Amino acid sequence: MKIFSFPPASSLPPSLRQGLWLLLAAVALWSMNLGGATLRDWDEGYYAIVARHMYRSGNWLYPLLHEQPFDKPPLGEWLIAASYSLLGISELTTRLPLALISACGVPLLYWVGQEIFTSQLSAVFSALVYLTLLPIVRHGRLAMHDGITVTLFLLLMLGLLKSRQHKLWAIIPGVAFGLLILARGEMAFVLGVIAFLFLVIDRRLSLFKNPYLWIGLVLGILPVIAWYAAQGQHYGAEFWQGRFFGPLVQRIWQPFHNHDGPPWYYLVELLKYSFPWVLFLPSGLILAWQQRHSSWGRLTLVGIVVYGLTISMMRTKLPWYIMPLYPFVALAVGAKLAVVWQHPQPYPSAWKWLFGLAALVGSGGCIYFVVSNQIALLPLGIALTLVFSYTVWLVIKQNRQFIVALFAGVYLILGIFVNSPVWVWELNEAFAVKPVAALLQQHTPKDAAIYTSFAYGRPSLNFYSDRQVKSATSAELQTQWTKKSYLLLDQATLNSLQLTNSKSLGTAAGFTLIAPNKNE
Repeated sequence: MKIFSFPPASSLPPSLRQGLWLLLAAVALWSMNLGGATLRDWDEGYYAIVARHMYRSGNWLYPLLHEQPFDKPPLGEWLIAASYSLLGISELTTRLPLALISACGVPLLYWVGQEIFTSQLSAVFSALVYLTLLPIVRHGRLAMHDGITVTLFLLLMLGLLKSRQHKLWAIIPGVAFGLLILARGEMAFVLGVIAFLFLVIDRRLSLFKNPYLWIGLVLGILPVIAWYAAQGQHYGAEFWQGRFFGPLVQRIWQPFHNHDGPPWYYLVELLKYSFPWVLFLPSGLILAWQQRHSSWGRLTLVGIVVYGLTISMMRTKLPWYIMPLYPFVALAVGAKLAVVWQHPQPYPSAWKWLFGLAALVGSGGCIYFVVSNQIALLPLGIALTLVFSYTVWLVIKQNRQFIVALFAGVYLILGIFVNSPVWVWELNEAFAVKPVAALLQQHTPKDAAIYTSFAYGRPSLNFYSDRQVKSATSAELQTQWTKKSYLLLDQATLNSLQLTNSKSLGTAAGFTLIAPNKNE
């Protein structure tokens, strides 16, 4: 006798069935080789340290970073700490919960597309574009808040859109908005403005008469108020003077840690990392303007204009701030690709040349990887060459199947990429932290004062060593040496300081750990 009976996949509604297939494809891509690279600076290291402290201490209400209040809302850290509690501490468990939630953005965008497009194909293509955008895949896999921010925003939009036919759906936007605040603080209000403007322009203001909307807002905002009230009560005036909100708000008018850039910074980011879909974006935006009286055109234009202008005007420029822009990009590109599929016309010759250039770059990459003995990256070069060569051939033949080839081919390329040793390429910008962390763990107590000659402090090193290593100038290192601190020095600094009564405890990744010689 069967105790449980599950309906066959064929009996599911087509929308749900297709969404589940998209989710499966996304989870497969987002979860591959998650633990294959060390955590990177900065956010991954910070969040892992905060989450580990929550897990060890049981103090989940007041996030701490090296015993100091952490200046960001804690949703991401709560999820990572829960992962640690269930599965232990590792790179995989640090990234896994946020990666899985980020992957959910793919079917959510598909369901949003179903509500705003008149063409089912446009919704499918938009979701597939989103699935195969390099920044979405890469940053969504990292232990950062940006992927879950986009997913929560798409959940919010889906609730707003579906509440016109099903009033109970109106509970979801308020809950999602509260979670957005706990994930990204003030940035949630920018996304909230986009949702509100869309409701106004798309003439959906009757939603505000739905009592479930207000119930959802209460349910979503009450935990936010409770958490911030707890911080204010615990830290007092220090909290209200800006310990939590201040650093985030200040990034609007002053650069954070010299992360400045021109107003067109994010346009360059879009051009660099959104190939091949960026080729269809200009015509997609033109199509959105031409269909600006449609729901999809309004949402796309409002999102790109409001969010794009907001991040462009901010003084602080960081690559991952662009993430919430990509759903709108995917909607524009997906709509354009659907038109290309349904209404074949002679393709622009620029497509042929640009795809050919991509194939040429792939071929050059193959040669470079062989010459430089980076054989692990050779499959990536081969995939690039074959996918874009085949795409060029289909474009020349005026065959609309080039769209399918691009979706399948870019998915394959991204699969190879995330399984390669370079998917977190920032790790190559500085020394490997694990050998140095092992050296520190072996020779220093947990509460030791450790200072390094490296140009900046590395949160990932702090995480793996379970100690705080502070960057210092040569003069500061001399001062700390008189205080009997441990010093982690590169060879040039070690030679120049000429410290007396010192004892070398070991060397790793070009750094020597020294301590005062107690025998002298």
